[in-house]
Amino acid sequence: MAVLYNDTEKIFSLNTKNTTYQIKVDSYGYLLHLYYGKTVNTSMEYMLTYSDRSFSGNPYAAGNDRTYSLDVLPQEFPVQGTGDYRSVALIIREENGCCDFSLHYKGHSITDGKYSLKGLPAAYSEEKAQTLEIVLKDSRTGIEVTLLYGVIEDCDIITRSVKVKNSGSENIYIEKIASACLDFLYGNYDAITFYGRHAMERNINRTPVTHGIQSIGSKRGTSSHQYNPFVILAAEDATESAGECYGAAFVYSGNFLAGFERDQFDQIRFLMGLSDEMFSYRLGIGEEFYAPEVLLSYTDMGLNRLSQNFHYCIREHICRGQYKDQLRPVLINSWEACYFDFNGETLCQLAGQAAELGIELLVLDDGWFGERNDDNSSLGDWYANEKKLGMDLKSLSEKIHKKGLLFGIWIEPEMVSENSRLYRSHPEWALQIPGKKPVRGRNQLILDFSNPEVVQYMFDSISSVLCQCEINYVKWDMNRSISDVYSINAVYQGNVLYDYMLGVYSLLDRLTGAFPDILWEGCSGGGGRFDAGMMYYTPQIWC
Repeated sequence: MAVLYNDTEKIFSLNTKNTTYQIKVDSYGYLLHLYYGKTVNTSMEYMLTYSDRSFSGNPYAAGNDRTYSLDVLPQEFPVQGTGDYRSVALIIREENGCCDFSLHYKGHSITDGKYSLKGLPAAYSEEKAQTLEIVLKDSRTGIEVTLLYGVIEDCDIITRSVKVKNSGSENIYIEKIASACLDFLYGNYDAITFYGRHAMERNINRTPVTHGIQSIGSKRGTSSHQYNPFVILAAEDATESAGECYGAAFVYSGNFLAGFERDQFDQIRFLMGLSDEMFSYRLGIGEEFYAPEVLLSYTDMGLNRLSQNFHYCIREHICRGQYKDQLRPVLINSWEACYFDFNGETLCQLAGQAAELGIELLVLDDGWFGERNDDNSSLGDWYANEKKLGMDLKSLSEKIHKKGLLFGIWIEPEMVSENSRLYRSHPEWALQIPGKKPVRGRNQLILDFSNPEVVQYMFDSISSVLCQCEINYVKWDMNRSISDVYSINAVYQGNVLYDYMLGVYSLLDRLTGAFPDILWEGCSGGGGRFDAGMMYYTPQIWC
């Protein structure tokens, strides 16, 4: 069994092929993190130490026991309000502004198979997987938190997610939420992160975890070119072929935050989850919130083995669809060949030359739709520019296929040009702050994908194009960072960015489901959204 529970000691053991992860419910109902590392067959509770430490407070339930402090003990899901002054995984604000609460064990369940997340991408496994759910509750506010653990044995992956339910009598506001927390009682580790910029993404940065807080993240509305939502905590002597390594990948394509903190007692805490900037999620009475998933993996065999664990997990348990295990066609893209300067005949000439070289797919990139001859108009107008092409899209597709090539198109569904039919009809569908001139990127604005009406319009519009002719490939692009975060449709503006990503995922899920024979490729100016969340919907990314 992947998940074991010792009722006497109240210890959960999560076991993969080569690792063990242990959690304990202590005598006060708090959830402590005992261990994550190579396989063990015994309780690791002996690693906990208790002593009276000045300025580390004690929960009221501990009575006169000054040796018990959550400011020192390793926790599974630390929250604001328990006397822990390190970074916490969850901050919730009540209507009156109070942010303190305390979560205690309420119950758990162990089931076969891997959990899924409502509206979010998540690893899946049809066999050799189990799910552990641990329910925690704050009796004063009615806040209920369910910690979700998925154990995928074959690739040494443990997944983490969180569900928050408002079981109280008034609205609450999630101000910060991390999906995963790892506390280390000892050890010297390096933080390995990946930084960059457009056209030069994912450069390696390795630095020791020192006293204080080190963090990376994105507040651009995407996982970004600048910082990638994959990090490694490696022993200071770890190499490609030896040494302890912990990896964490965020299965999400929007804003994120990953942090490392070494505390006053040389303990290390690692957190990964949603960025708390431009995020304050209002949760009504009875409503639930799901935090995106984190994939965790451990090895004592170095960085190469850690990479292999994640590669296998993403290939077998993230990517889906018929192209998951297929060789991909060699393609030529019209953008590099002619930018906006093309018509149907020049594209057919390009296809003929490509066929002679053994190329298998022609992708018609930007400029085929609306009245678009440069990047200043027509985003949102997803209909073929037949005047420019000199033919309709069906005729062009047929001609390309007769050359022996597959045919694909480029789209950028999340964007709108001010000079477009869509914007003139629905300016309220763009993210804009009333009374403020918007920040432009590539002379375009961002559609409000937190609004279901906008998502439905895009589904209908793009589906209409895809039904016109034989299209074998779609490149989904996203060419700017998000700013001016304001939706006239939103009940509360702090919800917008998260709901925006749910809208993107909803459209991706609907389109890939409706057109399963199309090879979908993700892109955001290249590698600006290169993450496991996008890989769940698009089995390849232009990066």
